[in-house]
Amino acid sequence: MTSPGTASAPPEIPGVRRDFVEARGVRFHVTEAGPADGRPVVLLHGWPQHHYAYRHLLADPPAGLRLIVPDLPGYGWSGPAPHRWAKEDVASDLLALLDELGLHRVLLGGHDWGGFIGFLMVLREPDRFEGYLPLNIAHPWITARIIAPHIWRFLMYQPLVATFGIPLQRHTPFVDRLLRMGVADPAAFTPEVTRVYSDRFREPVGARAATDTYRTFWLRELPAAGRHPEKRRARVPIRALFGTGDAAIHHSLAAADTARADDYTIEYVDGCGHFIPEERPDLVRDHLLALVAETA
Repeated sequence: MTSPGTASAPPEIPGVRRDFVEARGVRFHVTEAGPADGRPVVLLHGWPQHHYAYRHLLADPPAGLRLIVPDLPGYGWSGPAPHRWAKEDVASDLLALLDELGLHRVLLGGHDWGGFIGFLMVLREPDRFEGYLPLNIAHPWITARIIAPHIWRFLMYQPLVATFGIPLQRHTPFVDRLLRMGVADPAAFTPEVTRVYSDRFREPVGARAATDTYRTFWLRELPAAGRHPEKRRARVPIRALFGTGDAAIHHSLAAADTARADDYTIEYVDGCGHFIPEERPDLVRDHLLALVAETA
């Protein structure tokens, strides 16, 4: 299966189903596993990745669950976004995708930017989500005072991507090196796995999407968050999971005591870096199943 304008096919994952679904001007590439009539679970990835981040779950889906993993707009094998990757716009794209798939109520999980967009989705339309599993991502209620001691982490790489992202991703080993640096256990990312990700950002659509992701964040979203902090309160059960060895996002940015939520808990995982779906897929699976049981 190929998407328009590229000759490369998505990486093989045993037993999955793949399709393209048009929603709000985006041609989404969607990977599914598990019974088509199972309980729907939507999983969202971040940068610099795509659906393959959940390959361990997709290859062995928990019984009775229908796993649905879209590539975000411009990422992986999805078509480009008709906007500059404002996170609220991407949340709208994904809510429209749920409509196209006929999914009126789901469990949701998200890692990295997919995790942040997931928060926006459950804040905007809480009745559509039975529960939420955010993975190694800051929650949206952090203030300038909370983030200030940790802003240096963002400065390590985000301004580079926002400014020089297209040539940096297309013509240098930047993405490969960042992926290897982001894990506590280097065995989680073999050279073959890192290439599955970095090759997509050598394509113009992927490089542009990632650049817009950070350019919009720095020029529009971060200043706006400083002026108008998030005030909406989450009503769905949220069960966050966070590897404390994350060099990009400090675990305090996901703390329960600063979350404006009716039901928010977090478990910290020592010895694990940023890419928890691949470093600890067993733990992600266990927490997903616990959320399934809790919200049955």
